[in-house]
Amino acid sequence: MLTFSALVAGAFSLGSMSANMISPAALNAARFVIAGAVIAVAVAATTGITREAARAPWRYVILGGLFAVYFVLMFEGLKTAQPVSAAAVFTLTPVIAAGFGWLLLRQKTTLRMALALAIGAIGALWVIFRADIAALQRFEVGRGEAVYLIGCVSHALYTPMVRKLNRGEPAVVFTLGTLIGGGALIFIYGWRDVLGTNWLALPPIVWITILYVSVAASSATFVLLQFASLRLPSAKVMAYTYLTPSWVILWEVALGNGTPSTIVLGGVGLTILALYLLLRNDQVLT
Repeated sequence: MLTFSALVAGAFSLGSMSANMISPAALNAARFVIAGAVIAVAVAATTGITREAARAPWRYVILGGLFAVYFVLMFEGLKTAQPVSAAAVFTLTPVIAAGFGWLLLRQKTTLRMALALAIGAIGALWVIFRADIAALQRFEVGRGEAVYLIGCVSHALYTPMVRKLNRGEPAVVFTLGTLIGGGALIFIYGWRDVLGTNWLALPPIVWITILYVSVAASSATFVLLQFASLRLPSAKVMAYTYLTPSWVILWEVALGNGTPSTIVLGGVGLTILALYLLLRNDQVLT
Protein backbone atom coordinates (compact mmCIF):
# COMPACT_ATOMS: atom_id res chain seq x y z
CA MET A 1 0.00 0.00 0.00
CA LEU A 2 3.00 2.30 0.44
CA THR A 3 3.90 1.64 -3.19
CA PHE A 4 0.23 2.04 -4.10
CA SER A 5 0.09 5.56 -2.65
CA ALA A 6 3.24 6.68 -4.46
CA LEU A 7 2.02 5.37 -7.83
CA VAL A 8 -1.47 6.82 -7.41
CA ALA A 9 -0.03 10.26 -6.66
CA GLY A 10 1.54 10.51 -10.10
CA ALA A 11 -1.89 10.22 -11.70
CA PHE A 12 -3.02 13.46 -10.01
CA SER A 13 -0.13 15.55 -11.30
CA LEU A 14 -0.09 14.08 -14.80
CA GLY A 15 -3.89 13.96 -14.96
CA SER A 16 -4.26 17.66 -14.19
CA MET A 17 -1.89 18.44 -17.08
CA SER A 18 -3.94 16.47 -19.61
CA ALA A 19 -7.51 16.40 -18.28
CA ASN A 20 -8.68 19.21 -20.58
CA MET A 21 -7.10 17.68 -23.71
CA ILE A 22 -9.16 14.48 -23.88
CA SER A 23 -12.53 13.34 -22.52
CA PRO A 24 -12.38 11.34 -19.28
CA ALA A 25 -14.30 8.47 -20.89
CA ALA A 26 -11.92 8.19 -23.85
CA LEU A 27 -8.81 8.41 -21.67
CA ASN A 28 -10.06 5.74 -19.31
CA ALA A 29 -11.23 3.48 -22.13
CA ALA A 30 -7.66 3.47 -23.43
CA ARG A 31 -6.40 3.02 -19.89
CA PHE A 32 -8.50 -0.08 -19.25
CA VAL A 33 -7.55 -1.65 -22.59
CA ILE A 34 -3.80 -1.18 -22.03
CA ALA A 35 -3.97 -2.18 -18.37
CA GLY A 36 -6.05 -5.23 -19.27
CA ALA A 37 -3.49 -6.30 -21.86
CA VAL A 38 -0.65 -5.97 -19.34
CA ILE A 39 -2.50 -7.97 -16.69
CA ALA A 40 -3.58 -10.60 -19.26
CA VAL A 41 0.09 -11.24 -20.06
CA ALA A 42 0.80 -11.52 -16.33
CA VAL A 43 -2.04 -14.00 -15.88
CA ALA A 44 -0.86 -16.10 -18.84
CA ALA A 45 2.68 -16.15 -17.43
CA THR A 46 1.63 -17.11 -13.90
CA THR A 47 -1.58 -18.72 -12.71
CA GLY A 48 -3.73 -18.77 -15.84
CA ILE A 49 -7.52 -18.44 -15.60
CA THR A 50 -8.59 -20.53 -12.62
CA ARG A 51 -11.89 -22.38 -12.35
CA GLU A 52 -12.96 -20.16 -9.46
CA ALA A 53 -12.33 -17.03 -11.50
CA ALA A 54 -14.70 -18.13 -14.26
CA ARG A 55 -17.63 -18.43 -11.87
CA ALA A 56 -20.13 -15.63 -11.31
CA PRO A 57 -18.74 -13.11 -13.83
CA TRP A 58 -21.28 -10.55 -12.58
CA ARG A 59 -18.83 -9.88 -9.74
CA TYR A 60 -16.39 -8.29 -12.17
CA VAL A 61 -19.09 -6.06 -13.61
CA ILE A 62 -19.84 -4.70 -10.13
CA LEU A 63 -16.21 -4.19 -9.16
CA GLY A 64 -15.24 -2.87 -12.58
CA GLY A 65 -18.18 -0.49 -12.50
CA LEU A 66 -17.10 0.93 -9.15
CA PHE A 67 -13.59 1.57 -10.41
CA ALA A 68 -14.84 2.94 -13.75
CA VAL A 69 -16.96 5.51 -11.91
CA TYR A 70 -13.98 6.47 -9.79
CA PHE A 71 -11.56 6.92 -12.67
CA VAL A 72 -13.93 8.83 -14.95
CA LEU A 73 -14.94 11.23 -12.17
CA MET A 74 -11.31 11.65 -11.12
CA PHE A 75 -10.31 13.04 -14.50
CA GLU A 76 -13.53 15.04 -14.75
CA GLY A 77 -12.65 16.63 -11.40
CA LEU A 78 -9.04 17.29 -12.39
CA LYS A 79 -10.27 19.60 -15.15
CA THR A 80 -10.64 22.29 -12.48
CA ALA A 81 -9.26 20.91 -9.18
CA GLN A 82 -5.61 21.38 -8.27
CA PRO A 83 -3.63 18.14 -7.85
CA VAL A 84 -2.94 18.61 -4.13
CA SER A 85 -6.59 19.49 -3.43
CA ALA A 86 -7.78 16.44 -5.37
CA ALA A 87 -5.32 14.27 -3.45
CA ALA A 88 -6.72 15.68 -0.22
CA VAL A 89 -10.22 14.66 -1.30
CA PHE A 90 -8.80 11.18 -1.91
CA THR A 91 -7.70 11.02 1.72
CA LEU A 92 -11.35 11.09 2.80
CA THR A 93 -11.75 7.55 1.45
CA PRO A 94 -10.52 5.80 4.64
CA VAL A 95 -13.40 7.31 6.64
CA ILE A 96 -15.89 6.27 3.99
CA ALA A 97 -14.25 2.84 3.60
CA ALA A 98 -14.51 2.27 7.36
CA GLY A 99 -18.26 2.87 7.11
CA PHE A 100 -18.66 0.49 4.18
CA GLY A 101 -16.40 -2.05 5.91
CA TRP A 102 -18.75 -2.10 8.89
CA LEU A 103 -21.91 -2.26 6.77
CA LEU A 104 -20.71 -5.05 4.48
CA LEU A 105 -18.20 -7.00 6.58
CA ARG A 106 -18.93 -5.88 10.14
CA GLN A 107 -15.33 -4.73 10.48
CA LYS A 108 -14.99 -2.84 13.74
CA THR A 109 -12.88 0.26 14.31
CA THR A 110 -10.97 0.80 17.55
CA LEU A 111 -10.91 4.11 19.38
CA ARG A 112 -7.40 4.83 18.11
CA MET A 113 -8.38 4.08 14.52
CA ALA A 114 -11.43 6.33 14.85
CA LEU A 115 -9.22 9.11 16.22
CA ALA A 116 -6.76 8.62 13.36
CA LEU A 117 -9.54 8.72 10.76
CA ALA A 118 -10.88 11.93 12.33
CA ILE A 119 -7.43 13.56 12.29
CA GLY A 120 -6.94 12.52 8.67
CA ALA A 121 -10.32 13.92 7.68
CA ILE A 122 -9.52 17.24 9.39
CA GLY A 123 -6.20 17.37 7.54
CA ALA A 124 -7.95 16.67 4.26
CA LEU A 125 -10.53 19.40 4.85
CA TRP A 126 -7.70 21.78 5.81
CA VAL A 127 -6.13 21.27 2.39
CA ILE A 128 -9.41 21.21 0.43
CA PHE A 129 -10.53 24.56 1.89
CA ARG A 130 -6.94 25.92 1.84
CA ALA A 131 -7.01 26.66 5.59
CA ASP A 132 -9.80 29.20 5.01
CA ILE A 133 -12.22 28.87 7.96
CA ALA A 134 -14.73 31.21 6.32
CA ALA A 135 -14.77 29.05 3.19
CA LEU A 136 -15.26 25.96 5.35
CA GLN A 137 -18.17 27.60 7.19
CA ARG A 138 -19.77 28.45 3.84
CA PHE A 139 -18.80 24.96 2.61
CA GLU A 140 -17.35 26.41 -0.58
CA VAL A 141 -16.19 23.30 -2.36
CA GLY A 142 -14.89 23.63 -5.90
CA ARG A 143 -16.78 21.79 -8.63
CA GLY A 144 -13.79 19.60 -9.39
CA GLU A 145 -13.40 18.55 -5.77
CA ALA A 146 -17.14 17.83 -5.45
CA VAL A 147 -17.18 15.67 -8.60
CA TYR A 148 -14.12 13.77 -7.49
CA LEU A 149 -15.59 13.19 -4.02
CA ILE A 150 -18.40 11.17 -5.62
CA GLY A 151 -15.76 9.08 -7.34
CA CYS A 152 -13.96 8.54 -4.04
CA VAL A 153 -17.16 7.15 -2.50
CA SER A 154 -17.17 4.58 -5.29
CA HIS A 155 -13.50 3.78 -4.62
CA ALA A 156 -14.14 3.36 -0.89
CA LEU A 157 -17.00 0.93 -1.58
CA TYR A 158 -14.74 -1.08 -3.89
CA THR A 159 -12.32 -2.00 -1.07
CA PRO A 160 -14.69 -4.09 1.11
CA MET A 161 -16.47 -5.40 -1.98
CA VAL A 162 -13.23 -7.08 -3.11
CA ARG A 163 -13.13 -9.16 0.06
CA LYS A 164 -16.87 -9.82 -0.08
CA LEU A 165 -16.88 -11.04 -3.70
CA ASN A 166 -13.50 -12.79 -3.92
CA ARG A 167 -13.79 -16.58 -3.96
CA GLY A 168 -10.16 -17.50 -3.61
CA GLU A 169 -8.92 -16.25 -6.98
CA PRO A 170 -5.33 -14.95 -7.19
CA ALA A 171 -5.13 -11.16 -7.07
CA VAL A 172 -3.81 -10.90 -10.64
CA VAL A 173 -6.70 -12.99 -12.05
CA PHE A 174 -9.28 -11.07 -10.05
CA THR A 175 -7.74 -7.84 -11.34
CA LEU A 176 -8.08 -8.99 -14.96
CA GLY A 177 -11.77 -9.69 -14.47
CA THR A 178 -12.26 -6.29 -12.87
CA LEU A 179 -10.49 -4.54 -15.76
CA ILE A 180 -12.57 -6.37 -18.37
CA GLY A 181 -15.79 -5.52 -16.54
CA GLY A 182 -14.85 -1.88 -16.02
CA GLY A 183 -13.56 -1.45 -19.55
CA ALA A 184 -16.76 -2.84 -21.05
CA LEU A 185 -18.89 -0.45 -18.99
CA ILE A 186 -16.75 2.56 -19.96
CA PHE A 187 -17.07 1.68 -23.66
CA ILE A 188 -20.84 1.40 -23.31
CA TYR A 189 -20.99 4.74 -21.51
CA GLY A 190 -18.51 6.72 -23.60
CA TRP A 191 -18.36 5.08 -27.02
CA ARG A 192 -19.08 8.40 -28.75
CA ASP A 193 -16.09 10.02 -27.01
CA VAL A 194 -13.88 7.04 -27.86
CA LEU A 195 -14.81 7.08 -31.56
CA GLY A 196 -14.75 10.87 -31.74
CA THR A 197 -11.20 11.23 -30.36
CA ASN A 198 -8.42 11.92 -32.86
CA TRP A 199 -5.95 9.59 -31.18
CA LEU A 200 -3.07 10.34 -33.55
CA ALA A 201 -3.32 14.08 -32.90
CA LEU A 202 -3.19 13.92 -29.10
CA PRO A 203 -0.34 15.89 -27.46
CA PRO A 204 2.55 13.85 -26.03
CA ILE A 205 1.56 14.64 -22.43
CA VAL A 206 -1.78 12.90 -22.97
CA TRP A 207 -0.08 9.71 -24.19
CA ILE A 208 2.39 9.90 -21.31
CA THR A 209 -0.55 10.17 -18.92
CA ILE A 210 -2.43 7.31 -20.58
CA LEU A 211 0.58 5.00 -20.44
CA TYR A 212 1.39 5.95 -16.86
CA VAL A 213 -2.13 5.49 -15.52
CA SER A 214 -2.53 2.27 -17.52
CA VAL A 215 0.62 0.53 -16.31
CA ALA A 216 1.67 2.19 -13.04
CA ALA A 217 -1.62 3.59 -11.75
CA SER A 218 -3.91 0.78 -12.98
CA SER A 219 -2.23 -2.56 -13.64
CA ALA A 220 0.15 -2.33 -10.70
CA THR A 221 -2.15 -0.57 -8.24
CA PHE A 222 -5.10 -2.89 -8.99
CA VAL A 223 -3.00 -5.89 -8.00
CA LEU A 224 -1.53 -4.11 -4.97
CA LEU A 225 -4.95 -2.94 -3.74
CA GLN A 226 -6.60 -6.33 -4.18
CA PHE A 227 -3.67 -8.09 -2.49
CA ALA A 228 -3.93 -5.73 0.49
CA SER A 229 -7.75 -5.77 0.61
CA LEU A 230 -7.71 -9.53 1.21
CA ARG A 231 -5.30 -9.17 4.14
CA LEU A 232 -6.14 -5.90 5.91
CA PRO A 233 -9.31 -4.20 7.21
CA SER A 234 -10.81 -1.78 4.68
CA ALA A 235 -10.04 1.33 6.75
CA LYS A 236 -6.41 0.28 7.20
CA VAL A 237 -5.99 -0.42 3.48
CA MET A 238 -7.21 3.03 2.61
CA ALA A 239 -5.14 4.60 5.42
CA TYR A 240 -2.18 4.67 3.07
CA THR A 241 -4.05 7.20 0.95
CA TYR A 242 -3.13 9.73 3.64
CA LEU A 243 0.34 9.80 2.11
CA THR A 244 -1.00 10.74 -1.32
CA PRO A 245 -0.96 14.56 -0.84
CA SER A 246 2.66 14.35 0.29
CA TRP A 247 3.59 12.27 -2.74
CA VAL A 248 1.69 14.69 -5.01
CA ILE A 249 3.67 17.62 -3.62
CA LEU A 250 6.89 15.79 -4.51
CA TRP A 251 5.50 15.05 -7.99
CA GLU A 252 4.56 18.71 -8.45
CA VAL A 253 8.04 19.85 -7.44
CA ALA A 254 9.64 17.29 -9.77
CA LEU A 255 7.44 18.47 -12.67
CA GLY A 256 8.22 22.13 -11.97
CA ASN A 257 4.68 23.02 -10.92
CA GLY A 258 5.62 24.64 -7.60
CA THR A 259 4.47 23.85 -4.06
CA PRO A 260 1.35 24.74 -2.07
CA SER A 261 1.43 27.46 0.58
CA THR A 262 3.04 26.74 3.94
CA ILE A 263 -0.28 26.94 5.81
CA VAL A 264 -1.77 24.25 3.55
CA LEU A 265 1.18 21.99 4.39
CA GLY A 266 -0.16 21.89 7.97
CA GLY A 267 -3.11 19.86 6.72
CA VAL A 268 -0.77 17.49 4.94
CA GLY A 269 1.07 17.03 8.23
CA LEU A 270 -2.16 15.96 9.93
CA THR A 271 -2.74 13.31 7.28
CA ILE A 272 0.72 11.88 7.95
CA LEU A 273 -0.04 11.78 11.69
CA ALA A 274 -3.26 9.92 10.90
CA LEU A 275 -1.32 7.36 8.88
CA TYR A 276 1.09 6.77 11.78
CA LEU A 277 -1.78 6.14 14.19
CA LEU A 278 -3.53 3.78 11.80
CA LEU A 279 -0.45 1.69 11.08
CA ARG A 280 0.40 0.92 14.68
CA ASN A 281 -0.31 -2.72 15.50
CA ASP A 282 -3.89 -3.02 16.71
CA GLN A 283 -6.60 -5.67 16.65
CA VAL A 284 -9.36 -4.08 14.58
CA LEU A 285 -11.06 -6.93 12.75
CA THR A 286 -13.49 -9.22 14.53
